[in-house]
Amino acid sequence: MKEITLKSHGKINLGLDVLYKRDDGYHEINTIMQQIDLSDTLTIREKEKGIVIKSHNKDLPLDSSNLIYKAWEKIQEKTGVKRGIEVTVDKKIPIAAGLAGGSSNAATVLKGLNELWDLGLKEEELQEIGVEIGADVPFCITGGTALAQGIGEKLTKLKPFKGKNLLLVNPGMQISTAEVYASLRPNGKKKMNMEKIVEFIEKNDIYSLAKHIVNVMEEVVVKKNPIISEIKKDLVECGALCSLMSGSGPTVFGLFDDLERLLFCKNKLANKYSEGRIYLAKTI
Repeated sequence: MKEITLKSHGKINLGLDVLYKRDDGYHEINTIMQQIDLSDTLTIREKEKGIVIKSHNKDLPLDSSNLIYKAWEKIQEKTGVKRGIEVTVDKKIPIAAGLAGGSSNAATVLKGLNELWDLGLKEEELQEIGVEIGADVPFCITGGTALAQGIGEKLTKLKPFKGKNLLLVNPGMQISTAEVYASLRPNGKKKMNMEKIVEFIEKNDIYSLAKHIVNVMEEVVVKKNPIISEIKKDLVECGALCSLMSGSGPTVFGLFDDLERLLFCKNKLANKYSEGRIYLAKTI
């Protein structure tokens, strides 16, 4: 039986604006999605039938609620190929943390099965399957840096914004994206000049970018989890150019132009936030 091992990368949002609730119940968003080098490792093995998901991480669901299961179901549904798989997940991306860990795993399974089963699907076809699994899955298939609109599935590839130093602080709790969206009250007004943000990324201008990015979901999440504002403040006080919650949280990232300062900050915050986890990462 054949097998394949692939990296499954996380993402951050370099700014996130929610414009309005659509007639279909979803929200119209404007965001920059950025792939990072923090990743899980997935090993996909062929088996005769069914699906088995394995992981040492006790918090990872191993049943049909895992997006890996949905990816396996959808790709069979779309291609007519019916085969079993066993997926082993070496989990490094925190769960329900605003870093698209689950969506990335689903995207990796779609790409892996395309190769393992010799399906010959193009990236666009994989993305069409991916959006039926979750709004972040199409981006996780393409990776890099992209402007995401619609529910997150309308992607415009941007010039790569690689090699930027990040410190990620995850305070340890899990946040439900659906609950955050349900609490938002968008009025259609833009809170962020996305054209400017795109321009800064295209010019590789980290300093202007840091001054202009916002995440409108923070106002909802911080009310119940004030520790997020504290993390943001601590990151900036110890040298980050800016700090922002990623996605619906609770992970907060600091963007740094100096690696020594970042390492100093990591050591300083490691004791304070020992209940959570701190990660060094780079944009890729």
